[in-house]
Amino acid sequence: MEMLIALLLFLFPLAYSPGPGNIFFAATGARYGLRATLPANFGYHVATIIVAGAVGLGFAAAMEQFPRLFDLIRVLGAAYVLYLAMTFLRAQSSDPALDGVPVGFVGGAALLALNPKAYVIMTLMYSQFLPASADWTDVVWIAVIFTLNNFVAFLIWTILGERIALHFRDGRSARVLNICFGVTLASVAIWMLMG
Repeated sequence: MEMLIALLLFLFPLAYSPGPGNIFFAATGARYGLRATLPANFGYHVATIIVAGAVGLGFAAAMEQFPRLFDLIRVLGAAYVLYLAMTFLRAQSSDPALDGVPVGFVGGAALLALNPKAYVIMTLMYSQFLPASADWTDVVWIAVIFTLNNFVAFLIWTILGERIALHFRDGRSARVLNICFGVTLASVAIWMLMG
């Protein structure tokens, strides 16, 4: 129980503070609502538990041996977040049906797979909380806690985005909100590129 509390305290600021995932889910929650955002959220978190398990079972060691792989993930991730930012910047109205469809399960999974912040957090998490005598069950336990914690955080960010959007329903204010989210995501992409 002490380990669980310590792990959650470690993860709280990392999961609930603004980052590529949180900003994306707030933006898509504002644009499409909670229900339409759920497939992307599920995709992100299915990918999270898979990647967290892989990191815990040795992927982090492989990343240390092949640092260019991490650089490639960082660049691809920044490009994907920039692409997502452009979809918000191009959106013209408050009616999502006029401006395309929300990102689905695969897009959510891609967002996690291309998010270097997630790899860094997972590596730090395992370095602090995986016991020296660990086996695969310890890795799974930590990966499940990490995934569930992030899932709750992203639901909260999605709901906050949806609530903010209620105040921006007319065409002009919806456009302003889309631009704000687009610029924020573009800024996150630049931050990701800078490492």
